[in-house]
Amino acid sequence: MTKKYFYIALLLTCLFSLSAVAQESRGTSVAGKEPIEGLNIYPNPAKADRIYVTTAKPSISKEIEIYNTVGNRVMQVTLNGGAKELNISSLSRGMYFVKVKEGDASATRKLMVE
Repeated sequence: MTKKYFYIALLLTCLFSLSAVAQESRGTSVAGKEPIEGLNIYPNPAKADRIYVTTAKPSISKEIEIYNTVGNRVMQVTLNGGAKELNISSLSRGMYFVKVKEGDASATRKLMVE
């Protein structure tokens, strides 16, 4: 009978300790990555040959990489200073991922090209 209570106590202790570990590991951001304040990519879905990339800090240059759904980089551009227009006429219809770097901050957004 004593062994039964021992095993029940051991099981409960393990369950509660695992629960605490699982709760501590809930993170929503990547360490060392800051979001880009005020990032906006429009129009989305894109129906023309250009899109616009704006942020809260327009004077800082932006490194922009566009990836297809397989993960291949299909475009790489640097927008300097106040530039915000990006020519996407070389992109086919479909879904893409736009990675924007501004200083130490970076963000990735989906882009549909129609």
